[in-house]
Amino acid sequence: MKRTFTASVWKEGNWFVAQCVEVDVASQGESEQEALSNLCEALEFYFEEPRATVTPEMRLVEVDIGAA
Repeated sequence: MKRTFTASVWKEGNWFVAQCVEVDVASQGESEQEALSNLCEALEFYFEEPRATVTPEMRLVEVDIGAA
């Protein structure tokens, strides 16, 4: 699925910064095009479905509720 976002781009020192207006994601590059390309990559990572890197071990625990 493709989606369109708005990017604000400006120069800070020797770097170009690209920031997505709709989502709090930003990136940078040595050129405006590189900053925009890096922003696209950062947005793809931002919207990527999370995947567990380690499978958790599940355990059952028994608890007395209301015991005095």
